[in-house]
Amino acid sequence: MAIERAAVIGAGVMGAGIAAHLANAGIPVDLLDIVPEGAKRRSAVAEGALEKLKKTKPAAFMQRRAARLVVPGNVEDDLGRLAEADWIIEAVIEDLGIKRDLYARIDAVRKPGSIVSSNTSTIPLAALVEGLPERFAGDFLISHFFNPPRYMRLFELVTGSGTRPEAVAAIRDFADRRLGKGVVDCHDTPGFIGNRIGIYWLQCAVSEALAAGIPVEEADAVLGRPAGIPKTGVFGLLDLVGLDLMPHVLASMQQRLADDDPFHEVFTVPDLVQRMISDGYTGRKGKGGFYRLNRDGGRKVKEVIDLATGDYAPAQRPRVAAVAVARSGGLRALVEHDSDAGRYAWRVLARTLTYAARLVPEIADDIVAVDEAMRLGYNWTYGPFELIDRLGSGWFAERLGEEGLAVPALLEKAAGRPFYRVESGRSEYLGTDGDYHPVQRPEGVLLLADLKRIAEPLARNGSASLWDLGDGVLCVEFHTKMNALDPDILAMLRTAIDTVGKGHRALVIYNEGEQFSAGANLGLVMFATNLAAWSQLEAMLREGQETYQALKRAPFPVVGAPSGLALGGGCELLLHCDAVQAHAESYIGLVEVGVGVIPAWGGCKELLLRAVGDRRTPRGPMPPVTRAFETISLAKVATSAAEAKELGFLGPDDGITMNRDRLLADAKAKALALAEAYRPPEPATLTLPGPSGKAALDMAVHGFRLQGKATAHDVVVGDALAGVLSGGAIDPTEEVDESQLLALERHGFMRLLREPATQARIEHMLETGKPLRN
Repeated sequence: MAIERAAVIGAGVMGAGIAAHLANAGIPVDLLDIVPEGAKRRSAVAEGALEKLKKTKPAAFMQRRAARLVVPGNVEDDLGRLAEADWIIEAVIEDLGIKRDLYARIDAVRKPGSIVSSNTSTIPLAALVEGLPERFAGDFLISHFFNPPRYMRLFELVTGSGTRPEAVAAIRDFADRRLGKGVVDCHDTPGFIGNRIGIYWLQCAVSEALAAGIPVEEADAVLGRPAGIPKTGVFGLLDLVGLDLMPHVLASMQQRLADDDPFHEVFTVPDLVQRMISDGYTGRKGKGGFYRLNRDGGRKVKEVIDLATGDYAPAQRPRVAAVAVARSGGLRALVEHDSDAGRYAWRVLARTLTYAARLVPEIADDIVAVDEAMRLGYNWTYGPFELIDRLGSGWFAERLGEEGLAVPALLEKAAGRPFYRVESGRSEYLGTDGDYHPVQRPEGVLLLADLKRIAEPLARNGSASLWDLGDGVLCVEFHTKMNALDPDILAMLRTAIDTVGKGHRALVIYNEGEQFSAGANLGLVMFATNLAAWSQLEAMLREGQETYQALKRAPFPVVGAPSGLALGGGCELLLHCDAVQAHAESYIGLVEVGVGVIPAWGGCKELLLRAVGDRRTPRGPMPPVTRAFETISLAKVATSAAEAKELGFLGPDDGITMNRDRLLADAKAKALALAEAYRPPEPATLTLPGPSGKAALDMAVHGFRLQGKATAHDVVVGDALAGVLSGGAIDPTEEVDESQLLALERHGFMRLLREPATQARIEHMLETGKPLRN
């Protein structure tokens, strides 16, 4: 069945967020909640939730107009609207009685065959449907989203013995393709997978830090990136989630888990945390948590709590020897390090990983589901069993035994073998039966990671590689830090152009890094600037322009496939592709003004061409210039692929893929479709306003300066940008071609790069990661 309309009951943080993400998928959704006592507006709760969604940061909606698809209401007057819904999601308080009463009311009005699900994470499905009609149970399942629903990819799916296979298939496919989720099948057990392990891990980390006297910052440094965990670490994550949730979640888990479950050993809510909650220190949503921002002389100062005293002091970012050793020696070097930090890392990881191993097959059929849940639900780089492999399963079991700790049956069954292996080019996992089984990918998923197990690149250098995707399509992959663009990447793009031209059909530019590309390597630019290597810098500018132009004029289609940041030179690269297939969470923009320069690899030129060809742009030479100037001068960055279309970074025919794992396959399909009877775009010319247009833009920038909205150097950068976009010193009756605009870009960039204020902006960005307002 198709999901064409949905309803969410419960307009709290989770319910409202789920409704917003359904709207992101283009689905009309009714958001219902209770009628508040004495309220003048009977749907005030849902209406208020919708207004909060529009202001939430990070944004809940991928574009503003998606909010129109969410229709607020209440469960007293509007329950009849559920008759139109194909999927009804319950997201009310975790109270079994309230949920069952609600299900009876839903069943009375819903249409036959509609699917009903709960977003619960603590109450078993069997308990939820007990005593309800068999027909209702057949349409019921648990669909557990993680917060925030737009950004967290984990979608835990729990079904009952009587749940219709057709209902399961419909939700699985919709969550995968339309919502972009990684669907993980879980057994009907408390906390399912993510929270069962994740909460235990967090509790271990907190209790061990308190017991061993490990400072908060040191704990987060140790259990952060060295362990493949986001930089928030443990305490930073608790601040993000909210400390006030801890007592409720822990109590629920304690109530529902068996008496012999190791969770009970870490159940206690520490006295310090209780005091923090009572005093309003509930994390980022409160006055602060383990970390807080304090104002000192008008400056925001990050402070951290002392676990022993409860007092705050300025954060220091400590240097931890065990962390330094882990950078070169890996995870085992971290847990073997003879220090308090090393021992802390071992105790937390040993307990967490053995707990995960103990739970299979109780919580899931296999280890793949467990690893996937922890990667997608908690942003771990490696799941528990992948972490055991990094330590060595034999070594891990031996050390557990030496310390008198119980070795889980699954770890004993591994008998020193890895939990994952590559056999004949295929990834396999160790099953609970002791044999290896293939890791199955859903149909339509294509990953470079899988290709790398069975193939060698056609070409490779220190910054990029060229891969054969089959069917005549090649793929350029970047692999620098943040995928910053450098001469080696430009060289690989030229190699790709030559290689595709010798018997292949199309080129895709894609990588599986966290960011598509953060732009040009500023470190190289600053290094050359400090040496006053102006000719070399201008040569690199020309090289970038010529490479991007070669991509645009190639006799075959080029498809960009971004995910994450595509800034500066990364955005310019996409602007020169024939088409883009973007992951929904692509953040695209020309941000060069933030470091005191202008786009100079064809970004000004291409954005102008887009503005001229956009039906939303009024006719005449000035409107496209004004539109491009505003976008570039304000360093606008799209907060989603959908918004990138509104800003002109993506074209109307460019595609958007919701599920990151499907991006490469979709980009390849787009490239093959374009390859049929492909012809490269013809060279373009523009009619631009010239000096009079530049004067108008300059006046606008000076006006902003007088209002305090622009800095002194913003005026200088704006002047250079206006000179490029207006066409330079031309007669307005003359046409300007692409090569002329590229020359203007180079001249403006090089002039700005010699400015001390620009150099200060670049240095500040390299040191702090933040723009300097000078």
